[in-house]
Amino acid sequence: MFILVGQSVAVILGRLYYVKGGKSKWLVTLIQFGGFPILLVYYCISKNPTTNDHQVEPRSSLIVAAVYVSLGLISAALGFLISVGVQYLPISTVTLISASQLAFNAFFSFLLNSQKFTPLIINCLVLLTVSSVLLVFNNDSANPSGVVSRVKYVIGFICTVAAAAVGGLVLALTQLAFRKVLKRGTFKENMDLVIYQAIVATSATLVGLFASGEWKGLTKEMEEYELGKVSYIMTIAWAAIASQFFSIGAIGLIFEVSSLFCNAISILSLPVVPVLSVIVFHDKMDGVKLISMVLAIWGIVSYVYQQYLDECKYKTDTSITND
Repeated sequence: MFILVGQSVAVILGRLYYVKGGKSKWLVTLIQFGGFPILLVYYCISKNPTTNDHQVEPRSSLIVAAVYVSLGLISAALGFLISVGVQYLPISTVTLISASQLAFNAFFSFLLNSQKFTPLIINCLVLLTVSSVLLVFNNDSANPSGVVSRVKYVIGFICTVAAAAVGGLVLALTQLAFRKVLKRGTFKENMDLVIYQAIVATSATLVGLFASGEWKGLTKEMEEYELGKVSYIMTIAWAAIASQFFSIGAIGLIFEVSSLFCNAISILSLPVVPVLSVIVFHDKMDGVKLISMVLAIWGIVSYVYQQYLDECKYKTDTSITND
C-alpha cells in the first residue's frame, strides 16, 4: 500500500506542479527525496527489535558509507530524469513507459543477484517491452495540443526510458547491498538506508538546483502559480511526503522478497495513474495507449502468477523436508 499510494500520489502531484505553472526540474527532483525529515520522528520513537549483530560478520563503516553515497547519487540522477519526463510527457505516457523498468530490473537482477528466468517471467518482460515501444509511435495523440514541441517530446521519452533503466539498476543494487553488506536485517538498518540515501540524494539535488540558477525563479514561480501560493506549497509538501512513503515500501519489499517483486508491485499502479490523469489532466486515452496498458497488465499478471507458483513450490518442498 505504501508503494502503490505513495507512487500514484507523488506522480500526479509532480505533474500538477508543471501543469499549473511550475518549471523547475531540480525542484521536482528535490521533492522526491527532500521529505526525509518526516521519517526522523518515526525513526526516533519506534523501538528497534533485538539485533543479531553477534551472528553477522563485522563490516567496514567505509563500505557501508560507500553504499549510502552510491545509491544516493544514482537516485538523484534517477529523480532528475523522471522530472524531465514528467515535464515533457503526459502522465499516462510516462507511467506506461515506466513499466519497462521491470525488464531492466530483471536484466540487472540476473547479472547482480542471480535472478532465475522462467517462461512466465520472460513473457512478462517481452510484453512490457512491446507495451513501451508502442508509445514511440504515438506522439500525435500523446501531445494533441502541440504544447510540447517534438524535440521536447523526444527528450522526455528518452529521459523516461533512461529513468526506467536507472530505476531498475537502483533496485537491483539495493538488493545486492542487503545481500552482501547490510546483513543485520533490523528496522534501524533499513531506516538508515532510506534516510542516508535520501540525505545524499537531497544534497546532490541542492547542488544542481543552485548551480543551474533555477532557485532564483522559485519565488516568482510561487507567486504566479495558477492555484495560488498555498496550493503551491501544499503540492510540493504532499508530493514529498508521498515519495517517502514509496521509499519505505520499496526498501521493505526489496528486503523481504526481492527487487524484481518490488518492481512488479510498483507497476501495479499502472492502471491507476493513467485513469487519474484522464480525470485530473484530461489526457487522451486512445487505442494505442489502451493496447499498451492491456499488454503491460498482462505482463504483470504473468509475473505475479510466477510468484504464486514459486510460493506453492516452496511450501511443498518445506512440507516434504519437515516430514
